[in-house]
Amino acid sequence: MYLHDIKLETGNIDSAPAISRTYAWTVFALTLGLLLSDYMSRQVLNAVFPLLKAAWNLSDTQLGSLSSVVALMVGILTFPLSVLADRWGRTNSIVLMAGLWSLATLGCAISTNYGEMLAARAFVGLGEAAYGSVGVALVLSIFPSHLRSTLTGAFMAGGAFGSVLGMALGGSIAAHLGWRWSFGLIAAFGILLVIVYRIVVTEKRLARLRAKVSVEAPCRPGVRLSFRLLMQGLFASRSVVCAYVGSGLHLFVPAALFAWMPSYLNRYYSMAPGSAAVAASGFVLLTGVGMVACGMLTDRISKTVPIRKWLTAIVYCLVSFAVLGIAFRLHAGPLQLVLIGVGMFVSAGASGPSGAMVANLTPSSIHASAFATLTLANNLLGLAPAAVLTGFIADRIGLLGTLQIVPIVPLIGAAAFFAGKRTYAKDLGRINEARDKAMPK
Repeated sequence: MYLHDIKLETGNIDSAPAISRTYAWTVFALTLGLLLSDYMSRQVLNAVFPLLKAAWNLSDTQLGSLSSVVALMVGILTFPLSVLADRWGRTNSIVLMAGLWSLATLGCAISTNYGEMLAARAFVGLGEAAYGSVGVALVLSIFPSHLRSTLTGAFMAGGAFGSVLGMALGGSIAAHLGWRWSFGLIAAFGILLVIVYRIVVTEKRLARLRAKVSVEAPCRPGVRLSFRLLMQGLFASRSVVCAYVGSGLHLFVPAALFAWMPSYLNRYYSMAPGSAAVAASGFVLLTGVGMVACGMLTDRISKTVPIRKWLTAIVYCLVSFAVLGIAFRLHAGPLQLVLIGVGMFVSAGASGPSGAMVANLTPSSIHASAFATLTLANNLLGLAPAAVLTGFIADRIGLLGTLQIVPIVPLIGAAAFFAGKRTYAKDLGRINEARDKAMPK
């Protein structure tokens, strides 16, 4: 069953007993906790880049590949594993996925060379691939529909906070105990959560809770489309393709900086690896806050004129290009750090507008597939290649020179958004007309 097939329109959790409310929020907290573990396992690597480079004499290309392989696995496997999880059972799938990425993170801790670490990181990506879509689907299935936006926003924000924790804690632990302990302790946190989750969250208890929440509108299987019709819906217009492409490209910069800011601060500000990781986590936090703020600003600006979503996405990309392009051409110092902070604040700002564009330009019956496609574009165009390409170029011209080039990518993203804006009104009108014709009279 896809996410959009979950029907909770008439239920109200306030009418359920207090024990049901408590259990629902307990499930939410545990599922969010696993999301934190997910991103801690993903981002702890970046905190120990300088230590791994020194320990194994790695090139920047090799360091970048250790980060990019996770996003590559997520991008390739999100869609098929999400489908399998819906068929096998979300609770069982979550336990399996979280157990796998936690054990793989433990594998990173005991790796003795680059090849072993690369294999362990690939398994981290395998475990994490479908967790975002499956986790949020499970959470939304046990709450009434009027809480969906709040719960989805809170759940997805967990990714940013998990990244911050992974960098900050990973760097601090490495500074005191060594880089292996950074992976080991974060893996232990994930394994502990998996055990608690397996004990507390069961399909039987969730089914009873869903029945209380949605008595009049029980969950039922959605309509299964043929592959041809699904592809037609996902790529029905030029503007939706531009939204996919623009979204993926604009995420290249934050992904590159997430991976390389600890190393940049270590190399050009002479910070110790632990201090550099903690400082870099502050920039990651700025990016997460910026995603929320830019999304709220976009909603306010485009409330009466929907096409303004495209304008805000273009502006966020251009500001990121200009501010970061200037910042990395300045000498190291407070002004440079301030401008980097400003640039990172808006660097992922087009994520909200992109999601809204995709939702508007695809039929509601395939929204889950549409967002899986958006996730695929985000990973394959932005998140996966960012770290390894940055490292590859850095091996040839240095990290500073590379970071002076990287901000050009959101400029290309802005061009994709501009191209989509030109046909948006016509495409949206055609889709709405088709939707009206399909409505029963």
